[in-house]
Amino acid sequence: MDKYVCGPCGYVYDPAVGDPDNGIAPGTAFEDLPDDWVCPVCGVGKEMFEKE
Repeated sequence: MDKYVCGPCGYVYDPAVGDPDNGIAPGTAFEDLPDDWVCPVCGVGKEMFEKE
C-alpha cells in the first residue's frame, strides 16, 4: 500500500500505521479512508495529499 504526503504540512499517511487517534485502523489504504477524513496535523482534506 502506498504512503501519501500532505502538501501543506508534510504529514505522511502510512496505511501500515493508519490514524488510530482518529479511528482509522492499521491496514487502511488511503483510498479507503472516509471522504470526511482530514489531515490530523493541519486539517486539510484528502484532496491535498499526493502519493509519496
